[in-house]
Amino acid sequence: MKIELEGSLLKFIPENAREKDELNQLWNIVIDCVKENRKLVPVGQYIPGMKEVATFNIE
Repeated sequence: MKIELEGSLLKFIPENAREKDELNQLWNIVIDCVKENRKLVPVGQYIPGMKEVATFNIE
């Protein structure tokens, strides 16, 4: 998955079929037109070289 930051815009660009499916799942959870939109809240820390996973809670 390629991630780009352009100003305040964050872009997720899937690079294979599995990532397309996963991004679609995430999109459907976070952006729901019938219910209120949800947000991603960071949990813990992301430290390159030490902790290679960035974790978020969906609220």
